[in-house]
Amino acid sequence: MTSYPNTTLFIDGSWCEATGGRTLPVIDPATEETIGTVAHASREDLDRALAAADKGFAVWSNTGAFDRYKLMRKAAGLLRERADAIAAMMTAEQGKPLGQAKAETLGGADTIDWFAEEARRTYGQVIPSRAPGVTQMTIKVPVGPVAAFTPWNFPINQVVRKLCAALATGCSIIVKGPEETPASPAELIRCFVDAGIPDGVVNLVYGTPAEISEYLIPHPVIRKISFTGSTPVGKQLAALAGLHMKRATMELGGHAPVLVFDDADIDKAVSMMATHKYRNAGQVCVSPTRFLVQEAVADRFVEGFVEASKATKVGNGMDEGVAMGPLANERRIPTMEAMIQDAVDHGAKLETGGHRIGNKGYFFEPTVLTDVPTSARVMNEEPFGPLAVINRFDDAESALEEANRLDFGLAAYAFTGSSSTAHKLRSRVQAGMLTINHLGLALPEVPFGGIRDSGYGTEGGSDATEAYLDTRLVTQMD
Repeated sequence: MTSYPNTTLFIDGSWCEATGGRTLPVIDPATEETIGTVAHASREDLDRALAAADKGFAVWSNTGAFDRYKLMRKAAGLLRERADAIAAMMTAEQGKPLGQAKAETLGGADTIDWFAEEARRTYGQVIPSRAPGVTQMTIKVPVGPVAAFTPWNFPINQVVRKLCAALATGCSIIVKGPEETPASPAELIRCFVDAGIPDGVVNLVYGTPAEISEYLIPHPVIRKISFTGSTPVGKQLAALAGLHMKRATMELGGHAPVLVFDDADIDKAVSMMATHKYRNAGQVCVSPTRFLVQEAVADRFVEGFVEASKATKVGNGMDEGVAMGPLANERRIPTMEAMIQDAVDHGAKLETGGHRIGNKGYFFEPTVLTDVPTSARVMNEEPFGPLAVINRFDDAESALEEANRLDFGLAAYAFTGSSSTAHKLRSRVQAGMLTINHLGLALPEVPFGGIRDSGYGTEGGSDATEAYLDTRLVTQMD
C-alpha cells in the first residue's frame, strides 16, 4: 500500500465530508505517525442519516429475499477481490499482521454469504387451529432501521455481522464505525454500494461515541441496536434502549478461562493457546486469559507457554514473519503496565515480558504471569492485551469454581482426554461459548455471544437473524 485514504461519511447513497468539515486524525500504531483523517459527524449529519435509513427501510423491506441474497453475494465477491488492498489498510490503521488482516477480510466475505443464504430461509409457521375453517400462521417481518456500534479491534469482522443480519432480513442500518480504524470498514461498505445497494439502506458515520449513541438510540426511527464493546458502556446503552423499548444485542467483555487437565495433549494445548493468546496482540473479547492448569502438568505447560511467548515475533504488521503487531493505541500501554505491577505486588511471578518494546510504536512484550492471587486486578478485569495468567488447580471442582467466579460469561476453553470430564464441562462452565480440544469459535454458522455481564443475543448462527425480525400472528376464518 502506497497511501492510506482519508475516510468520509456515507449517507443516503453518497460519500460526503462531515458538515462543518470536522475530522479526526488516524494514527498508525506501529509508527505513531498520522496516516489520514476520518470525518466527524455532526448532529445535522446524524439527522440526514436517520432520514435516509427511514427512507431506505421502506425500499429494502419490500425487496424480496432472493434479490437481497443476490446483492449480498455480489458484495461478498467484491470483498474477496479487494481483500489484499483492504488488509493493507487494516494493518496500517489497526496494527495486526497483514496475514491476520487478510484472513479477517476474507472471513467477512464468508459471513456475508452465510447471512445471504440464511435469510432466504426465514420461515414462519402454520399452526393447527381449534376450529374448522380457521387458519393460524406466523410471519416474519423486519423490525426496522438498525443502529450498530462497532469497536476498533476487528474493523471488518465486527461491522459485517451486524450489517449482514440487518440487510439479510430487510432492515436498513446506520453503522457507527470505529474512529481509530475507519478505512477498512468503509471499504466493506463500498462493496455493498458497488454491488447496487439502494440509497439510504446503508449509512456510515463516525464521531464521538457517547454523543452518537445517546442521539441515535432514543430516536423514534431506530427500532433495533447492536453494540460490541465494554461491559460498563454496554450496560448504559442497554438501559437506554430498554427505556425506549428498543431491541438490543449486546456483545460485551470477557475474561476467558482455559481449563487444562492432566489427561490433555499438553503440547497441542500450548501451541494452540499461545498462538491464540497473542492473536491481535490479545485485543480480542474471546482471548484466552485465565489459564487454569492441573497440578501434575502445570510445570510442563508453563515451560512450554513461556517458551512459545518468547518465540513470538513482535513487529510492524507489514513485515514478513511478524506474529504480533503493536497495541492499537497508546492508552493500552500504561494499563498493561499497571496490571502487571499490581499482580507482582500481590505476589505473582513474572515469567516473561511485562514491558513496552522500544519507544516508537505501541509494541508490548508477550507476557506471562504465574501464581496470581484472585485479589489482583488482572484476575478480575479483562486485560485486553498480550497478557496470560497461569494458575494451578488440584481437581475439577476447584477449576470450575474459578472458571465461573467472575460475572463475565463470553468464551471458555478446555483441554482434556476424558469424555466424562468434557461432559461435565459442557453442563457446568458458565459461558456463552465453550470450545474443547480445538478452536471452534466465531464461524459464521455458529452462535457468537455471551451470558451474564458479557451480554445477550448472538451475532452468528441461525439465531442471529431473529433479533432483526418481528414475529406476527395472522389468524383468519374462511
